[in-house]
Amino acid sequence: MPGSRGAVVAATAADARDIVVEGESGILAVHPPSERPTYEPSKRRLTWPNGTTATLFSADEPDRLRGPQFHWAIADELAAWRRPEAWDMLLMGLRLGTNPRAAVATTPRPTKIIKDLVADETVTATRGSTYDNRANLADAFFAQIINRYEGTRLGRQEITGEILLDNPAALWKRVMIDGHRRTIHPDLRRIVIGVDPPAEGGECGIITAGVATVEGVEHGYVLSDRTRTGSPKEWGEAVVTAYNTRKADRVVGEVNNGGQMVEHVIRTVPNGINVSYKSVRATRGKQLRAEPVVGLYEQGRIHHIGSFTDLEDQMCEWEPGQDSPDRIDALVWAFTELMVDGYGFKIAGRP
Repeated sequence: MPGSRGAVVAATAADARDIVVEGESGILAVHPPSERPTYEPSKRRLTWPNGTTATLFSADEPDRLRGPQFHWAIADELAAWRRPEAWDMLLMGLRLGTNPRAAVATTPRPTKIIKDLVADETVTATRGSTYDNRANLADAFFAQIINRYEGTRLGRQEITGEILLDNPAALWKRVMIDGHRRTIHPDLRRIVIGVDPPAEGGECGIITAGVATVEGVEHGYVLSDRTRTGSPKEWGEAVVTAYNTRKADRVVGEVNNGGQMVEHVIRTVPNGINVSYKSVRATRGKQLRAEPVVGLYEQGRIHHIGSFTDLEDQMCEWEPGQDSPDRIDALVWAFTELMVDGYGFKIAGRP
């Protein structure tokens, strides 16, 4: 677009200058010499050889975007803008030519602006992951970031470019999980395997959890998710393996969907005869069963040891009234056994 007028907007004036224009992969660095624009910092202006110009703006000063008009715009890290009205002001000035457009480069944090953009039919969304950029990253950086964050909510957002949305009607929120996640756990007083049997060939929920006393308060820990789809023999072996690997104290299995099927399956697989087993029957609705466990999460008394992507997605997407996934049911049964039934459970502020 020779002779066009553009806007370069970043979260701060320093970001626009140091990252978008002068950074290692900024505008000046990526242009070949014959096409590189002239940069005038005092005027906040870029001028290309073909007559196109761009002015730099800070999203912290949205009023500076009132009045100017543009053919095109670049918005950097839109999800991090402290004043979202800057986006509105930018759009109002994007009105020159026959096809004004904006290019947005951002971490996909689930802010309202980002969610609205992704849902907009006129927006084309592309995603890139840290893996896609592997050739441009130091080996030490790549190894450290992947080892530390892969599979976590932050990693899924920053490494793989996912937009992670909580269901506002869901009982669990990601902040309940992420805010109390741990990499290690203390000595555990009890370990239980929660099992929710599959209905008509679906998944068998298999969640391992433990409980420990920390400074006089009971805390729970999610240790593993071995949920699987398969034959009764296959998921039965997965339950027994989890029981033996973790040296668990008990397997707790729901009887509603299959009578005594869980115990029968466990007893018939290798090493299953010696498993300590307890049958549980749902006498209350799923929401009522889940609420005491959700209360423990709200209090910061349940911790995930590492990341359990499938389980956490189900927890933060399921809402009361829907059929709950097997992972959630297995989780609830495990912590009901460990911390709710018969163990003096009390949610702060409630009788």
